Amino acid sequence: MRRFSVRPTLTLRGRKFKGLRGWSGKPTHPPLTDFPIAAYVLAAAFDVVSTLGRHDSFARDFFRAGTYVFVGGAAVSVLAALTGFWDWLRSTEKGTQARRTANTHALTMITVTTLAIVDIALRLNVYHTRSYPNVAILALSLVVAALVSIGAAFGGTLVFDYGFNVESATDSPVWHTSETDVLPGDDSA
Repeated sequence: MRRFSVRPTLTLRGRKFKGLRGWSGKPTHPPLTDFPIAAYVLAAAFDVVSTLGRHDSFARDFFRAGTYVFVGGAAVSVLAALTGFWDWLRSTEKGTQARRTANTHALTMITVTTLAIVDIALRLNVYHTRSYPNVAILALSLVVAALVSIGAAFGGTLVFDYGFNVESATDSPVWHTSETDVLPGDDSA
């Protein structure tokens, strides 16, 4: 008996190409979100370590590492935003809970990306003169890490609770036009 299955997961054969959205069953947006989420959380952690160790020689290394990680996260965020916008435009219908959740996710992540760019600008302004983040940079990094985590939770709800961009054989009331939100475990819908 075989113990592993590899080829069906990695093949694009038989999948319909959907442009910027990716292929049926293999969307482009979700994998692109992993890096910025990890980058922003790690950068905030690096800033905390740098601040706590500000009198030690390693503080500068952590502050610089946080800067590089923020830049990398922001670069991938642009690609994630483009593919996410295309998903939103092509995959959600007005008046549905799925669209409202996607709107919340998008607004949160656009705010995260904007704040990350501000954080990068502040960092680059003091990059050669400081060995640890000032209060504004540290606070901004922590806010970005918190918001990206919240935004990721909304994105996870779209995929795991609503089956967004999942080739599913089941129907869900979150895709039906309604002003009433369906909560997990709610059988009345």
